[in-house]
Amino acid sequence: MRKPVLLTVDDDISVLEALVQDLRRHYGSRYRIVRATSGQSGLEVLSELKRRGDAIALLLSDQRMPGMSGVEFLEKSIALAPAAKRVLLTAYADTEAAIRAINAAKIHYYLTKPWDPPEERLYAVLDDLLESWSGDYRPPFEGIRVIGSRWLPVGHQIREFLSRNHVPYQWLDPGLEAIPTVPSHGAAASNGIAAERKPGANPEWHSESARLLAEYHLDPGKLPVVLFPNGESLVEPEITLLAEKVGLRTQAERDFYDLAIVGAGPAGLAGAVYGASEGLKTLVIEPAAPGGQAGSSSRIENYLGFPAGLSGEDLARRATIQATRFGAEFLSQRATGIRTEGQYHFIQLSGGGEVACHTALIATGVDYRKLKTGGLERLTGAGVYYGAALTEAISCKDETVMIVGGANSAGQAATHFARYAKKVFMLVRADSLERGMSRYLVDQIAALPNIEVRTRTEVVDAFGDTHLEAVRLKSPTGESEEAASGLYIFVGGEPKTDWLPPAILRESKGFVLSGPDLHLTDDFHWTLDRPPYLLETSVPGIFVAGDVRFGSVKRVASAVGQGSIAVQFVHQYLANF
Repeated sequence: MRKPVLLTVDDDISVLEALVQDLRRHYGSRYRIVRATSGQSGLEVLSELKRRGDAIALLLSDQRMPGMSGVEFLEKSIALAPAAKRVLLTAYADTEAAIRAINAAKIHYYLTKPWDPPEERLYAVLDDLLESWSGDYRPPFEGIRVIGSRWLPVGHQIREFLSRNHVPYQWLDPGLEAIPTVPSHGAAASNGIAAERKPGANPEWHSESARLLAEYHLDPGKLPVVLFPNGESLVEPEITLLAEKVGLRTQAERDFYDLAIVGAGPAGLAGAVYGASEGLKTLVIEPAAPGGQAGSSSRIENYLGFPAGLSGEDLARRATIQATRFGAEFLSQRATGIRTEGQYHFIQLSGGGEVACHTALIATGVDYRKLKTGGLERLTGAGVYYGAALTEAISCKDETVMIVGGANSAGQAATHFARYAKKVFMLVRADSLERGMSRYLVDQIAALPNIEVRTRTEVVDAFGDTHLEAVRLKSPTGESEEAASGLYIFVGGEPKTDWLPPAILRESKGFVLSGPDLHLTDDFHWTLDRPPYLLETSVPGIFVAGDVRFGSVKRVASAVGQGSIAVQFVHQYLANF
């Protein structure tokens, strides 16, 4: 395969040559460096690259060029290379225009001249943009295939697991026409190659599924199946077995760790980054995928340092790479218990065995609250989902879906679904969105014509034979039944703490108590001379951070802050160990 292209445009030949040389020195082994001496010739080069099917990773254009400015070139380039990262090179006097162009031309970054030394002022920026582009880019597919109906709950779990663990896959639904599509990672689509649904049969795709099932000697009546390029397959696999098969670690490398973190949401990932970077032997135990509940957020636009926003999936991916680079180890297992012997803690694992540690950090976050109505329970995974906006959105093209919830996660899901669905209904129990949602999301929702917000409305039942077909709603005007193919629930949060021993105290709803809050219960008995640290639980050396902690602020930045602060308390604890 040909290398992806970096295209740089500048009318000043000497500047262009210097830039090309710097780019070749750092990126030449992975990318093909192409040049153009004007905006118009840059567009012509892009047209030719597109005709040949070349992947275009990044466009870097000077602003001050005769005939066509850099902003104009980058704006026109969107139609030819929509997935490419766009960078404007400006003089200091042009920075105000560059900032305005971030919206007009969807520029991802601007750099001021000169860029010397490139190691500090050029490569760091482009590395980050190209890493993000690589997360989107899908070369011709030669990987894992999943065959199964959209409405099989096990199939949904498999697709969700693969997507959120950034394992590329192709999904084939034998009963529907399936067109492989590559959704935009920057728009928080899944990492898999999803199937865009259209009614009607397609013999070629039917025969493709049948051909693959026959080739792998599999029963078409037993789906879903996961097919691997080496000829192996898994039928209705357990997630732990699938994790092992796709190369995720399911057994710990060590017998003992300085810090074991349970949960890889924002708090756990922050703890992993800070713990590993400061020399602690750090293990992260996560049964599903890095990112936690935040990992399913399609677009987070109020996180510090990302003015264009980023998806929860992208944030989790970046944090996982960062923690791994510092030496943190990730284990695809479920923690089922913690026992303490003296000053050591032992975390039991669902796959058997346990790992020992000096300190532990509970960062398991919360689950969306389950609605207990019979129809909803029966159809969960077959049209009714908790979260799942990233995995399922592209399957809802031209359909009607409903989002339940009035907080930021529901708003982010609604704006994401609006890109695909014909109609999106937001069902909110409160009398307005403003009561629980950030203003920027309220404004975005109001501007989208295919989103309709229904306040003081709740779901009372769901109907369908093999999958969701209709929903019964209750509002001040009475009850009504309306057709919908998808119901996505983002309501409340229930802590994942049933696995914890009684010694780790929790309040009535299951949130873990720590620091000064431990005195809220009469069951608290502390034996050490010092008081508990701010994020320390009722068991010395076991800490808690993020949404699972009692009294926490349910925001990504807050969870990240707690995860990093917890590591400082870990150091203090170990200093007196």
